[in-house]
Amino acid sequence: MAYVAVKGGEHAILNAHKLLAEERRGDTTVPELTLDQISGQLGLAIDRVMNEGSMYDRRLAALALKQAQGDLAEAIFLLRAYRTTLPRIAASEPIDTKRMFVRRRVSGTFKDLPGGQLLGPTYDYTHRLLDFSLAESVDEGLAGVPASGSPIDFNVPSVLDVLDGDGLIESAERRAGREPFDLTRSPMRLPAGRDQRLQNLVRGDEGFIVGLAYSSARGYGGSHPYVAEMRLGEVDVEIVPEELGFPIVIGEITVTECQMISQFDGSAATLPHFTRGYGLTLGHCERKAMSMALVDRTLRARELGEEVRYPAQDEEFVLSHSDSVEATGLISHYKLPHYVDFQADLQLIRNMRAERLAAETKARDESSHEIG
Repeated sequence: MAYVAVKGGEHAILNAHKLLAEERRGDTTVPELTLDQISGQLGLAIDRVMNEGSMYDRRLAALALKQAQGDLAEAIFLLRAYRTTLPRIAASEPIDTKRMFVRRRVSGTFKDLPGGQLLGPTYDYTHRLLDFSLAESVDEGLAGVPASGSPIDFNVPSVLDVLDGDGLIESAERRAGREPFDLTRSPMRLPAGRDQRLQNLVRGDEGFIVGLAYSSARGYGGSHPYVAEMRLGEVDVEIVPEELGFPIVIGEITVTECQMISQFDGSAATLPHFTRGYGLTLGHCERKAMSMALVDRTLRARELGEEVRYPAQDEEFVLSHSDSVEATGLISHYKLPHYVDFQADLQLIRNMRAERLAAETKARDESSHEIG
């Protein structure tokens, strides 16, 4: 059988694009999806695309999802590519999650935490049964949530402040005066600081990060986590214009913040205490924020003097393989022509087989000659 190069051309590629456009549109007798519909009714998919695309823009994320036919990895690629074309006008101040307009706040460590628990929008208590009523329009049957009898105190303290007051948890890391690493503008460096690791984790593929967190929780990472606090809500974004010299609010974003705590046995210099793992994502992404916090803590093994034995503890393994855009690019490139490489490997395999068969034949002949 002969292996020959396949030739393609501009005409074939243009036709492929037309076929793709037809598939994307689908049945033209069905109304076309609008960006508002995608943004409003597929909100969790939008949030994931924004996180891994490193860009907070719900409308552009909706456009990317529509263009990609709902393929999250492709939509993330589109959004991240568009991001590279934008100028950077200013760098914002660090957001203050203690001033969050909280819509959801839960803790797995303190039942009666200061400020109370707030369930908010969650799938946690649903039965995971298909709701066939959603197959039809149910807008008329929607019932609003009754108003609470008492207003919510939005200045709720952090749960970790309770442990911090008793000296049972490590101090929060302070980076005042230091420029954080910017993974969107600089290539990854190893060994990586925690700021770079956290940026990598929030941009990382959710499935990969969840898998790593799962492996760590099952014992391949040596940390048993507790959700000290998880918050969902809106925070202000501020910048300090040079001509003003003081911060001004330029917008509001939705974020999910998770703080995990894990037991630490201490060392010769420190008493046993709890250590921190941190996760912060754009939008409502609890699974990602929790996994990010767990992997963040696991990746701190080396700095805490713990033995590094598992993939989730190895920053080179985690940081180099978590990016879905890079991973997709490498895997997808195998679809491109590799005819020359394959011909070389094919010839190599044939030569090796010929040498192996010749050696076996020679050995067999020598053996029969000795017997004779």
